[in-house]
Amino acid sequence: EYFPNMFMTLLSIRYAKHATRPPQAIFKVPPRMTKHEIKEYLTKIYNLPVQRVMTANFDPKWKRHFAYGGRKIVPYKKSVAFKRAYVTLEKG
Repeated sequence: EYFPNMFMTLLSIRYAKHATRPPQAIFKVPPRMTKHEIKEYLTKIYNLPVQRVMTANFDPKWKRHFAYGGRKIVPYKKSVAFKRAYVTLEKG
C-alpha cells in the first residue's frame, strides 16, 4: 500500500480532445517532491497512465506593504515557494 504525506492540486488540463497530442495535466506540488514521486503518486493512487513528468520551480514573491499612521517601517510579506508539475498522460 502507498500512503503519501504530500499533496497535489490539479490546476488545469491541456489537449484533452486534441487529435494528435496526448493530454497534459498541470499540478501544483510541494518543492521537495521529485518527478519519480509525482509519477508514483499518480499511478498508484489514481491509476493514471503517466508518460512523462516535467517540473518548474517557482520562487516566493516579495510584496511591499505600506504602513500608514506615521510609522516609518515598511514590512515585507513573502508568498510560499511551490513547484508546478506538467504530467503528460498516454493517449486513450
